[in-house]
Amino acid sequence: MLINVNKTPLVIRILFVCYENICRSPMAEGIFYSHAERHGFGHLFSVESAGTRSYQQGSSPDSRSAAAAARVGVDISSICARGIDELDLFDYDWIFVMDCENYEEVSRLTGFCEKPRVRLVMSFVPGRADEEIQDPYYGTYRDFEQVRDDLFLASDHILRNLAAFCDEEAPVYTRNAFQKVK
Repeated sequence: MLINVNKTPLVIRILFVCYENICRSPMAEGIFYSHAERHGFGHLFSVESAGTRSYQQGSSPDSRSAAAAARVGVDISSICARGIDELDLFDYDWIFVMDCENYEEVSRLTGFCEKPRVRLVMSFVPGRADEEIQDPYYGTYRDFEQVRDDLFLASDHILRNLAAFCDEEAPVYTRNAFQKVK
């Protein structure tokens, strides 16, 4: 386990970013954190989300995102939309973006800062590392479910990779992340 000079476990700070922080990134925040908690790694992570635009500042997640997440037992209703700013670059170790447009926006901000590692959210998923998570806002509820399922897959692989940095005894698990809660 990584520890700081005070002999306390280090916390990996993660920021998930989409366009307005009302559909994809709040779902990613909730899914990743619940996934980490379920596997005993919640204490190793601080997880938040933001948008590259702050048009929806203070808004709740889109109701379709909240419903899709709730169907698998993830509550994102308390998340409030906010925009990313330059100070975030110093506060987070990893920034996971949903698509190439988000990547370009965040990369412009990080040009002078080496700390955060900016990656597409699917970057740790074998065979899908270059895939984007498309914005479901103008789509159907099924599009929100597809985003949710892709974010579960991404969260599983992110957790496996980052937990290995923190805990050499990180378990290998095969839990079905898509199991619906009754």
